[in-house]
Amino acid sequence: MERSSQFVGQSGAFLDAVERASRAAPMSRPVLVIGERGTGKELIAERLHRLSSRWGEPLVTMNCAALPETLIEAELFGHEAGAFTGATKTRVGRFEEADKGTLFLDELGTLSMGAQERLLRAVEYGEVTRIGSSRPIQVDVRIVAATNEDLPALAKSGDFRADLLDRLSFEVITLPPLRVREGDVGVLAEYFGRRMGSELGWEAWPGFAGHVAQQLDKYAWPGNVRELRNVVERAVYRWDNWGEPIAHVQFDPFDSPWKPLTPSHRKPTAAAPASDQAATSPNEVSSSAQLDTVDDLRGAVDAHERSIVEHALGKHRWNQRQTAKALGLSYDQLRHCIKKHGLIESSD
Repeated sequence: MERSSQFVGQSGAFLDAVERASRAAPMSRPVLVIGERGTGKELIAERLHRLSSRWGEPLVTMNCAALPETLIEAELFGHEAGAFTGATKTRVGRFEEADKGTLFLDELGTLSMGAQERLLRAVEYGEVTRIGSSRPIQVDVRIVAATNEDLPALAKSGDFRADLLDRLSFEVITLPPLRVREGDVGVLAEYFGRRMGSELGWEAWPGFAGHVAQQLDKYAWPGNVRELRNVVERAVYRWDNWGEPIAHVQFDPFDSPWKPLTPSHRKPTAAAPASDQAATSPNEVSSSAQLDTVDDLRGAVDAHERSIVEHALGKHRWNQRQTAKALGLSYDQLRHCIKKHGLIESSD
């Protein structure tokens, strides 16, 4: 894993997780990193390695979910020539590659029970045995593992070895999802936006229009920082005029009026949870919880109308005729909405 750690954020929950990683780094003990997809588990693993006494030794990464069950043990522990069909030569495993360094096991919860048993022995005794060999090999490896699974619940149900979990959880660092990192969305959006603008050769960074900044802040970010980066970079590269604030952002890149229909022979997917549905678009109908807070119907309707018109204007680069057509309005009706909500002044 060759990259330099880049932590961007200012929220207390995020900084606490980074600080915990910094404190655990010098300890040659296993660490579990827990978090939703896109929260930065690999960056934490790299920090644990770089701030440890093993920083000059290998940092070896293995995604446990990327390999079929039949190959995971061979990848972890290696194999001798002729150990199985296709094993034409001896190969060292990830443990031997990481000797004196750190082994990062991503998606730990997907390991088979057989691999868990052998991993337990490697952690407990510091030795591994290649498949097809009877001679154990001593290794000095610090293990950092990551998952988005509830490992204690899996251990309780018998789907994960409780004794392995005990040995890997000297320290557990749980990364907060982006939706609870207060103030970090704007900071991260500016960081990714400026970096993308520089990559495109923009002479200055125009920032985001006010309504776009609000949309970014209110979105629930199920894909966390990874999703935010994609959304921001897509918005920047699609924007034609770096002299004006970016006024449109698309959260779902698959959203299109020409999107293929689901074939009739396929069963429709189950309805998404309410929290996911509420996060799919900034212009969707408000949830019941939001509706309960409405105490000014006319004001709420006006605010919703303004949000829709402002979003559509940004999407169509403030081409008012295209915007009017997209909203099913006449040109004069759209002009009336723009004047009513003072959008000419806000666009400047």
